[in-house]
Amino acid sequence: MFQKILIANRGEIACRVIKTTRRLGIDTVAVYSEADANARHVRLANEAVLIGPAVARDSYLAMDKIITAARQTGAQAIHPGSGFLSENPEFAAACAASDLVFIGPPVEAIRAMGSKNIAKALMAQASIPLTPGYHGDNQEPAFLREQAKRIGYPVLIKASAGGGGKGMRLVARSEDFEAALASCRREAAAAFGDECVLVEKYLMHPRHIEIQVFGDVHGNVVSLFERDCSVQRRHQKVLEEAPAPGMTPERRAAMSHAAVKAAQVVGYVGAGTVEFIVSPDGAFYFMEMNTRLQVEHPVTEMISGLDLVEWQLRVACGEPLPLTQEQIQIHGHALEARIYAEDPAKGFLPSTGKLLHLAPPEENLHVRVDTGVEENDEIGPFYDPMIAKLIVWDTNREQALARMLRALAQYRIVGVANNIDFLSRLVASPAFAQADLDTDLIEREREFLFATDSPIPRDVLLVAALATLLREEARASAEAARHTDPLSPWHRRDGWRLNSRAERRLLFRAGESEKTVGVRYAEQGYALELDGQETLVRGELRPNDSLWAELGGSRINATVVVAGEKRHVFLHGHAWRLARIDPLYYGGEGGGPEGGLLAPMPGNVIALLAAVGAKVEKGAPLLILEAMKMEHTIAAPSRGTVKSFHFAVGDPVSDGAELVEFEPEQT
Repeated sequence: MFQKILIANRGEIACRVIKTTRRLGIDTVAVYSEADANARHVRLANEAVLIGPAVARDSYLAMDKIITAARQTGAQAIHPGSGFLSENPEFAAACAASDLVFIGPPVEAIRAMGSKNIAKALMAQASIPLTPGYHGDNQEPAFLREQAKRIGYPVLIKASAGGGGKGMRLVARSEDFEAALASCRREAAAAFGDECVLVEKYLMHPRHIEIQVFGDVHGNVVSLFERDCSVQRRHQKVLEEAPAPGMTPERRAAMSHAAVKAAQVVGYVGAGTVEFIVSPDGAFYFMEMNTRLQVEHPVTEMISGLDLVEWQLRVACGEPLPLTQEQIQIHGHALEARIYAEDPAKGFLPSTGKLLHLAPPEENLHVRVDTGVEENDEIGPFYDPMIAKLIVWDTNREQALARMLRALAQYRIVGVANNIDFLSRLVASPAFAQADLDTDLIEREREFLFATDSPIPRDVLLVAALATLLREEARASAEAARHTDPLSPWHRRDGWRLNSRAERRLLFRAGESEKTVGVRYAEQGYALELDGQETLVRGELRPNDSLWAELGGSRINATVVVAGEKRHVFLHGHAWRLARIDPLYYGGEGGGPEGGLLAPMPGNVIALLAAVGAKVEKGAPLLILEAMKMEHTIAAPSRGTVKSFHFAVGDPVSDGAELVEFEPEQT
């Protein structure tokens, strides 16, 4: 076994690899960019080497710097993680040339499966079914458009070297093809350094099912069975589970046989995933093979009891696979939810900022959290905005769903927008609960998943007010303790007034509505008046922003996190965000310059789509901003005129920068 390895990645996957290497007694070397100087994977590793600035092409994609770091630290092997260089054949070859073991498949296998076009040609020769489409070398736009017409709309344009939903566009009409192709190529070139694409028929209401395979240098290849990854947004996976609901033994055997055969065709070694698209009638078609450890591998580990990173390390050392196909069994059901810093209500727009409060559920036999961040870490604009992977296991799917809902209810994040409430609704949705799965689930369940804002519950407002009052008491007590006369009555916060009791009002805003909570000081606690109804409350602050409260005789536990004027209330498994308003200072909602369109996050302008002086309709695309390896289109908020652009193509922009001067049409 290796004594020291370098991990050529960052975030949760780097931390995941370190977890196994620690158990096996293997030292690790982390590499990091300037943006990741204080990152969790750097803190966990035995050694860490700075390899460049934040931009990935100058750090995590800089092969020579990583190879040099491995040689200088005495590492024997390099684990590429997932993403970045994990599926780069030139990097695998560079490792071999430097007498470093690449913990992954052979160069030839990466090269063959790294190009969707080449991979599909090989699969066709092996009689593995393929989705109808064009997978050739001719990349002329006019030719590709003709192929799309021949295949029949809707079609998918996909980056030949891509994955993870990047460089992929669904095109429903021929008139949208050219713009989608250009956008797809830009994104593919930025993410993978290759703008080649393929065009395939888009199957209606398909499922996305993948098979985990593993091979060794002795010619053994096994299937570790399937994962259902159908629940996606923007072609990126959101929820994964294993085994796939409704999978018959016969279909599992057929898909596993096809996946093993695909791996054997290219002489595969190590962990790989063969992905299939499955039509409603059960027919399955090869999509691609990912020649690395997938983000969703934990659900396979949970149902098999295996450590796939350990298997990777052993196979890379030349050992045979630890188990035969007959020895690998499925036990129970597992689900994985990807916790992202993003705003589902704004088209899943990524969010950046400091994790002011981060409290995941407690890990145990049933609950696992794979993460690359801790409280007070930053989610920056340079890399994928994943916060963690939440994985649960139980003896059957119904109980696993209950476990997931409970774990999501216990997850608390403050500082960035996140998708936890969305994931909770998704898991609770009738379609998902009943395993009515396909890649369109989020879109067809939109009304349920993107419910309009509901009124803030009464208990939430009372808890927010109580937390405010208890914090005032705690500050007063701390101040009194520092004073020369700590028993002075002037330090007390009991509302005492001569011949009367003080009354005050606390004003909170939630969305567009404002609520006033009246406060009277009672013998024990407070009398809080809301909407004409008074409730006696009392409580106690506890560590980590938790709060014990008694509301009119009912006892509850809550968490109230203060971030500036914001009050983040976690109660009954839901998160509510309020703003405490001081009438003396509050001046209404802030906003950008009048008539301006602001950058929703830091990024780079990569295209201007309208001419200065042009009159445009509402929703017309004005410019494209690239951020976090994805493209974001800034559209006209109404009918009006483009007066000017404040940035040129290639310019970096900061969060909140005014991008366009736009003049709405007067009505």
